[in-house]
Amino acid sequence: MVKTFLVLIPAYNASLTISELIEKVSKFVNKSDILVIDDGSKDDTFAIATKTGAVVLKHERNKGKGEALKTGFKYALEKNYDALFTIDADLQHDPCSIPEFFQKVNENFNGILIGTRDINLKIMPFARWLTNNLTSVILSILSGQTIRDSQSGYRLISTQVLKKVKLKARKYDLESEILVKAGRKGFKIDAVPIKTIYHGGKSFINPFVDTGRFIKLMWRSVWW
Repeated sequence: MVKTFLVLIPAYNASLTISELIEKVSKFVNKSDILVIDDGSKDDTFAIATKTGAVVLKHERNKGKGEALKTGFKYALEKNYDALFTIDADLQHDPCSIPEFFQKVNENFNGILIGTRDINLKIMPFARWLTNNLTSVILSILSGQTIRDSQSGYRLISTQVLKKVKLKARKYDLESEILVKAGRKGFKIDAVPIKTIYHGGKSFINPFVDTGRFIKLMWRSVWW
């Protein structure tokens, strides 16, 4: 039975949002169960997050979101958590949806729940709408599961997945890698409807570089 949850927040230069996010998350879990991975930020992210009472680990240099997630995954396994949430630090994920994830978790939960937005052109820029739809279709085929919002970083992941899936990606492509590998190992990937929030803030995704990484990921997956 799923009893213990960790909320994992990978953060890079998130000083303007990290405190508010932690306070919102703490309405649903204890601050001792909130882990911030400061991925080599150049601003005050580490100091601000530490003052909130959350657990904070710091990379001395920026390694990429994938490496930040893997640091958090390792922590979750070492502390024997049953499952963990991943939430982006920029407030585009509403922590008020956390209870909706809990409602879908039962004693047999052993997979991944993806916070799935309304992929709508009225809300999302065309480039993001297009890439999200394309990558979701491709990852559905590669994983053997139905994935409707592959770009969502708002997820609940059973630590059983982390024990069975070996992850190698270092950047944003890790979020695709875990879906493909988990799906192929028979873990259930399901969706939880969440609010679509887009405030037009700066994205750290490089459309050319990260698209290239996704293409390489697809190619490598043939031999997984």
